[in-house]
Amino acid sequence: MAELSHHEREQFLAEAHIAALSVAAGPDRGPFTLPIWYQYRPGGEPWILTEAESKKARLIQEAGRFSLMVNRIVPTNRYVSVEGPVSRVIPQTPELLLEITQRYLPDEQVQGYLDLAATFGRQIVIYLRPQRWLTGELGPGHLPPGAQLCGI
Repeated sequence: MAELSHHEREQFLAEAHIAALSVAAGPDRGPFTLPIWYQYRPGGEPWILTEAESKKARLIQEAGRFSLMVNRIVPTNRYVSVEGPVSRVIPQTPELLLEITQRYLPDEQVQGYLDLAATFGRQIVIYLRPQRWLTGELGPGHLPPGAQLCGI
């Protein structure tokens, strides 16, 4: 297994993957882990958008830090994990909601999602200051028999 260079890890994290977010869930508990959209630009701070009263928001605020991990299996098996403290929490803005929605959805689905998001509770944006990185390039990837590659 090879580690990714600084440039490779940042470029990979900047791609539109679904992240696994993990945050401490308390004593005698494993981490709270769930899939989530995120935004990242090389050299910047990854951020997520979530309901202000959500369990993940509460746990992140209590722990003061969280992790994001993204991976792919083709054309190579590669992953990047970034962990660090919360650097800031701000109210969601229409611009940030549009930015993250356009990152993940095709143009024809953006307005429908924005309309749906208007029905959500109060949203916040949580920024992570990258402190620790784990990366790996595990060689040629492959799909399990019968699986189809979609959305990539």
